[in-house]
Amino acid sequence: MEKVHFGVIGAGHIGKRHAEMVMRHSEAELSAICDIRSKEDCLVEWDVPFYNRVEDMLNAHPEIDVVNVCTPNGRHAEHALLALDAHKHVVIEKPMALNKADCEKIIYSALNKSRQIFGVMQNRYSPPSVWIKEVIDRQLLGEIFMVQINCFWNRDDAYYNKVNWKGDLELDGGTLFTQFSHFIDIMYWLFGDIQNIQARFRDFKHQHNTDFEDSGFVSFDFVNGGIGSISFSTAVDRKNYESSMTILGSNGTVKIGGQYMNEVEYCDIRNYQMPELPEANPANDYGTYKGSAANHVYVIENVVDTLRGTRQIATNALEGLKVVDIIERIYHSANRQLKEQEKTSVQAESE
Repeated sequence: MEKVHFGVIGAGHIGKRHAEMVMRHSEAELSAICDIRSKEDCLVEWDVPFYNRVEDMLNAHPEIDVVNVCTPNGRHAEHALLALDAHKHVVIEKPMALNKADCEKIIYSALNKSRQIFGVMQNRYSPPSVWIKEVIDRQLLGEIFMVQINCFWNRDDAYYNKVNWKGDLELDGGTLFTQFSHFIDIMYWLFGDIQNIQARFRDFKHQHNTDFEDSGFVSFDFVNGGIGSISFSTAVDRKNYESSMTILGSNGTVKIGGQYMNEVEYCDIRNYQMPELPEANPANDYGTYKGSAANHVYVIENVVDTLRGTRQIATNALEGLKVVDIIERIYHSANRQLKEQEKTSVQAESE
């Protein structure tokens, strides 16, 4: 059977992980990699054609079936549209784009070209995520009263200084996009859309190297009923603390926790015996910091299987759009420039 050919745009940590997962798959083949930096600067040691322009890669490799977009957040839409114009299926790292309008452009182009868009939300493959999805779908918790999400991580100066796009509003977009969109995706996947959003943001430790807040409180109502909240921060000292979701329902209470929402810490559901879950994959280890679960192997498997017609797409384009839409509405619900006013106010009071 003809292999599925991939081209990867972006040769940073995530781009190289995508490339590695493609090369491991027996039914996939890596045709080329593209990055604006040199192959040596990207530390790419594989014997794979390397390009500095997306157009050059696409023109040189008509056999490419799928393009994996692993560039800075603010370039996702641009590169996805280039791939779609070349009639390629597209895998887009989170987030799909930095605004709903760009997501709509991607979906419109994909529909016109009859191509598939695969969102990368690999935390859905973690055993606790698979388990809680079944619990919610079977309504074992009954009516959902409250959902509380806590995401408390560490991102230090080394993180922002090493890669110049991180912390930049135009390319990064903000902490909810870059660090915590995985958990907003899990929330939407389980409980649906939100409304009546209220938020507060602060920048405690990153005023000197980011354009946006590092911490926030968000409260809202679920359209389907119940209330929810998200508390997030990258100002935790030295190392990540937790990513957790606590769910209170009429039939019980569940908490999924650990550093990456990778452990079931509490389960009390009426007339239910919790099964033993497989061990979750470890977090992606980038040396100076760690990210979400190392589940990209399942993403590539889903792409190949979907194009073969043996499985359905795991994270479709509309779900990717909704995550961006939710984050965009959260950010629009409060003045993200309050930190400047707060700093001015604090300075005035000290004088």
